[in-house]
Amino acid sequence: MLWQQVLANTALLAVALSLSTSHVVHEKRSVSLPHVHKRRRVDSDAIIPVRIGLRQSNLHTGYDRLMEVSHPSSVNYGKHLSKEEVHSLFAPDDETTHIVKNWLLRSNLIQKHDIIHYENKSWLAVDMPAKHAETLFGTKYYEHETKRGELRIGCDQYHLPRHISNHVDFVKPGVKLSAPLKKREIEKRGSVRSSPGGISRFSNIKPPSYPGWKLPSEAGGIPLDLQNCGVNITPTCIKALYDIPTACHNQPKNAMGLFETFDAFSQEDVSLFLGKFANNTPSNTAPKVISVDGGTAPVKPGSDRNGGESNIDLDLAISLIYPQSVIVYQVDDLPIASGNTDTSGFINTFLDSIDGSYCDYSSFGITGDSPGIDGSYPDPHQGGFNDSRQCGTYELTRVLSISYGETEIDLPKPYVERQCNEIMKLGLQGHTILSSSGDFGVAGFPGEDGDERGCLSAHRSNSTIYNPDYPSGCPYITSTIKDPESAMQVDIAAFNLATGDGPTSPPLRFFATGGGFSNYFPIPSYQAHEVCQYFKKDLPLQSLPYYEINANATNIGQNGGVYNRLGRGYPDVSANGAFLLTFLNLTERKFFGTSLAAPIFGSVITLINEERSVIGKGPVGFINPALYKNPSVLNDITNGSNPNCGSQGFQASKGWDPVTGLGTPNYPKMLKYFLSLP
Repeated sequence: MLWQQVLANTALLAVALSLSTSHVVHEKRSVSLPHVHKRRRVDSDAIIPVRIGLRQSNLHTGYDRLMEVSHPSSVNYGKHLSKEEVHSLFAPDDETTHIVKNWLLRSNLIQKHDIIHYENKSWLAVDMPAKHAETLFGTKYYEHETKRGELRIGCDQYHLPRHISNHVDFVKPGVKLSAPLKKREIEKRGSVRSSPGGISRFSNIKPPSYPGWKLPSEAGGIPLDLQNCGVNITPTCIKALYDIPTACHNQPKNAMGLFETFDAFSQEDVSLFLGKFANNTPSNTAPKVISVDGGTAPVKPGSDRNGGESNIDLDLAISLIYPQSVIVYQVDDLPIASGNTDTSGFINTFLDSIDGSYCDYSSFGITGDSPGIDGSYPDPHQGGFNDSRQCGTYELTRVLSISYGETEIDLPKPYVERQCNEIMKLGLQGHTILSSSGDFGVAGFPGEDGDERGCLSAHRSNSTIYNPDYPSGCPYITSTIKDPESAMQVDIAAFNLATGDGPTSPPLRFFATGGGFSNYFPIPSYQAHEVCQYFKKDLPLQSLPYYEINANATNIGQNGGVYNRLGRGYPDVSANGAFLLTFLNLTERKFFGTSLAAPIFGSVITLINEERSVIGKGPVGFINPALYKNPSVLNDITNGSNPNCGSQGFQASKGWDPVTGLGTPNYPKMLKYFLSLP
C-alpha cells in the first residue's frame, strides 16, 4: 500500500511539473464570491457543458471603424454595416479557431464531431465528463451553492497551454460559474422592490401649477399656450423652445424605441396627456409593445408599476413625432425586473434579444450573461418567464431612448466594457442610443453603493468622491441631461409651491444635473479637444483635487482626489428636464428629471432620420462625432452647476462642459447639418 501511495504521489507530481512548464494560469479567482459557498467536488463522470470563448480579432479597431461611418469628415460617413458584416469583422480569425480545435483533438479526450463551432464564430462548445475537463484545464471542479439554493459549477483557477492561452478569451465553467444546474429550494419573497436594477431618472410633485408665478412684462405678446412655459412645460413649449415642427411622416423603418423595465405605462394616463396637451395627436394613440423575456405592459392606473417613468417617455415621444410610431421594449419578467432575484445587471438581456450573437459573445474575459448579475431564463420564480432567454428575437429601432441607469461602480468593469463594446457594434449598424445621465449632480442615486447622497469614499469615511453614471460613461452612448436652458438644482420637497420661491428648508429630495467623468472609460478622441479646453478655464473646478485612474480602476479617490481627470466626460447634450405637466394615476402632476431629456433628444433625431429618408439617405447613427465637430448646431448653455458630495461640483461654461454637454437642440440647424452629410 505504501509503495502504491508513493507511485500515486509521483504521478501527481509529474502532472504538476508538466503543467508548470507547458501551461500557464489563464484565470484565477482573486476574491471569494459573495453569497456563494463552495460545496462538494463534481462527480468525475458528470457531463459538463464546456464553452471556450475565442479571442476576437479587431476589437482594438472598433472605435476607428465606428469613426469611419460616424465622423462627418470621413468619406465613408453613413455607410453603416449590416449585422452580418459586423459579426464577421470581429469574429476570431481562422487561425485561432484552427489552433484551439487542434489542441482539443490532440488531447485524445474529444472527438471532432463533439465540437460545435457556433455561427457567430466567437466560441466553441463541447460537452465532456468532468474528469476530462479537469485534465484538459489542469483544475478541479466544484459545486457552488448560492443563497437561493442554486447549484453552479466552477473552479478557482484553470490552466491552458502557453500557445493556446493567447487565442482563448475565457473558459466556462471556470472562474466564472456555470448557469444554474438545479434548484434545491426556491426562496419565497415578499412584495416587489419599488425600483428596478436600473434606476429610473425622474421625480414628480403635486400640484401642477405655481400660483406665485408672474409673467415677465416683456412676454405680453407671447401666445397664451406659451406664456407659462417657465413653470408648466408642455409639448407646445418644447416645440417652441427647440423650433421643432409638427411631424408629418410615418415610416416603419424610423419608428422610435423606448427601453422600459419594471415600470410600465398606463394607457389611460397617456391618453389624458395627449388629449389635454397634444392637440395634433389622437388621444387613443398607443405604442407597439415588444415583450423581452416576459416583460408586460401596459398596466392600469394605481398599479405599483405605474410609477410615471414609462408614461412620460411615451407622452413626450408620441406628442413630438406623431404620426411616426413608437415601440416600447418592455424588458424582463416581474421577478427579475423588480429586483426580487437579487440581480443588479443592466440591459444585457435586452441586448441579447436584439443581437443573438451577444448571448454568447466573448470579450473582456466574459462570455455571455453574468450569473448572479443578470437574470437567467427560464425563470422558476412565481410569475417568471418560463421560456428560454430570447436571443436575436427582435430588431432594434434606429433610435433608442433609455431613461434608466445606475452608477458605474454598481457593475464590474469588464461587464460594462463588454456591454459598451456591443453598443459600439450597434453604432456601426446605424443605431443612435441615447441615455439619461442622472439627477443627483456629481453623485449617483442616493444609497446605491455610496452614502445617503450617493457619493463615494476611498476609506468609507468622508464620502466626498464623485460617483459617475452608467451607461452615460460609455463613449458610444449619447448621454443626455435635463436642462431648462440653464443648469438647475431643485430641492423638490422644500420648494415653495405657493410663491415659486426657492428652498426654505434643508433638502429632502435633491435634483441636480448629472454629469462628470467616467472611472471606467478614457476620453474618446472625438471629445478630447473639448475636455482639454474645459480644464483650462478659470472655473471653481480648478480647486478640486483629482486623481488619474489606473487600468483596473482600483485607485478611485487616490491622493484625496474627487474625480478622474482622464475619464470620458458626460453628458454630451441637453434638453429640458423640468416642470413637465403630465398625468400619473389619472391625476395631473409635474415631473422633473433626465428622463425627460432622453426622449426629447431622441425625438429630434427621429425627425431628422425621417427627413434624410425622404431624400434617399440613411440614418445618422452614432451622432457624437458629428456634434462635437460642429457644436454650433446646438444652443450652448453657460449658466449653472451640478453640486453634491460636499462640493460645488462642476460648472457650466462656454463650449462643452460636464453639466450641460454641448447644449440643447436647435432643430433647424441640426436638420440642415445632417441633411448636408452623405
